[in-house]
Amino acid sequence: MNKEWWKNAVIYQVYPKSFFDTNDDGIGDLKGIDSKLDYLKELGVDALWISPCYLSPQIDNGYDIADYRKIDPMFGDNSDLEKLMQDAHSKNIKIIMDMVANHTSDKSVWFEESRKSKDNYFSDFYIWRDPKEDGSEPNNWGSNFGGSAWTYDSNRKQYYLHYYGKQQPDLNWENPKVRQAIYDVMRYWKAHGVDGWRMDVITSISKNQDFPNNPNPHNLQYVVGNQNNGPRMHEFIHEMNQEVFKPFSMMSVGEAPDSKSKDARLLVEPDREELNMVFTFEHMHVDRKPGDVNGRWAIQPVDIVQLKKTLSNWQNTLDGHGWNALYFENHDRARTPSRWGNDTKYRYESATAFATVLHGLKGTPFVYQGEEIGMTNPHFELEDYEDIELKTNYDKLVKQEKTINDVDFLKAARKISRDNARTPMQWDDSKNAGFTKGKPWFKLNPNYKELNVSNDLRSDKSVFKYYQELIKLRHEEPILKDGTFELLLPDDKNIFMYTRTLDDKQWLVIANLSSETQKVETLNKYVDFKTVITNYDGKNGEILGPYEARILKK
Repeated sequence: MNKEWWKNAVIYQVYPKSFFDTNDDGIGDLKGIDSKLDYLKELGVDALWISPCYLSPQIDNGYDIADYRKIDPMFGDNSDLEKLMQDAHSKNIKIIMDMVANHTSDKSVWFEESRKSKDNYFSDFYIWRDPKEDGSEPNNWGSNFGGSAWTYDSNRKQYYLHYYGKQQPDLNWENPKVRQAIYDVMRYWKAHGVDGWRMDVITSISKNQDFPNNPNPHNLQYVVGNQNNGPRMHEFIHEMNQEVFKPFSMMSVGEAPDSKSKDARLLVEPDREELNMVFTFEHMHVDRKPGDVNGRWAIQPVDIVQLKKTLSNWQNTLDGHGWNALYFENHDRARTPSRWGNDTKYRYESATAFATVLHGLKGTPFVYQGEEIGMTNPHFELEDYEDIELKTNYDKLVKQEKTINDVDFLKAARKISRDNARTPMQWDDSKNAGFTKGKPWFKLNPNYKELNVSNDLRSDKSVFKYYQELIKLRHEEPILKDGTFELLLPDDKNIFMYTRTLDDKQWLVIANLSSETQKVETLNKYVDFKTVITNYDGKNGEILGPYEARILKK
């Protein structure tokens, strides 16, 4: 078995709740994923990353886990997951599960026991602190969902820490029993067939034990070293590697919200034995106004120069020192054609242009469900959104602090809200897009009649078929895995252009990431190159149409 199989792989993320419903309760389920394995095999992906399907109150769509060892009945049961893994393995598709190791649900038996007293087995499974003399919070740390990161528990007469919702108390990783409890859960699922792990907000597990105040109270952005990338982070992740990843040859990709490329290099350097890859957030902030008090809700037009600079920096910093995880979309990120492209006039072109840029880079590409057909943001009204992050931030920023108005908040939500990626998968033009015969748990994107898998597969401009070709190239062309990277035209505001070179071979990847035709004189140097793939007519001139993308080779 190739222990580094993920280096030559493309991984597909499934958000089970919205993928496919087989029992008509309006919620996607594990049997639904199983029934679509042939579709995923046809696309060409090598592994499925399945977002949390454990028992959960669903305060944060499953990222609040009540029982790590039990599948939530809304998705099926443990035997359904075991069958899914067996069926996927029979098609040479691996299964990666989501592990939320930073926090649990407040309905977890661990937390229910912990809040009972200060002297039971679970008492120190969470982070409890006494109030200040005036009864106030232990410090001014903020929750990522808005407001304080502390909630008072009247039973223990102490505050507990939560980086997300108050129903998501943070685990105390300083306690060795907590760490072993998490490792035991991971071993349990390995015994049932899981091939790897996506580690949710893994760089948050270590907290500064002095609990110093942050410069800004209840800031939406964590302070690195206090709330993220804490003093024992590397120690804890290395221990997890030694206890779980290494002995069982399990792939690992960690979510690293505040990590820059230099931080990531420490996390993924093979000799350090921590993680195989990390998800950076840095390149997803290129449409955010820097330093604005409204955080991610302060949006601006996408800065292509900054996008190139950030992605190139990660390519160069990790070169020879680790491996990149490549993505533009996931369950927390909006649809790329709507966010950065043109989802009306040039939906096919912008979907495939950004895909070309991403899949040409060095690293492992991740495809989020619906991305492979160019799904778009739904353009909802505020009352249609359900996400806890959006609701709590709306209360904080619009109603309480009044730092942003309703109109601008809605404009931002339509661009970047997590709910944009969580509308049900659009399979065909039948009722509810073929997702369910029941009442969908979440409103569908109204454009499903036109934009769906069935129509896309028949279209002359099929996003699915373009992704198929990109994935095939990843499997067949060593230059995409092993070639060096060099960015060209770094200051061009519209053109993303770079080379990949391996021995005497060179490929040129170029995309016009704008709705205007662009003249690129540099292309004259590559007139002898042949087209590998393009989303246009294949003409190899210096003029690029709106969102035109090409990969050329000499």
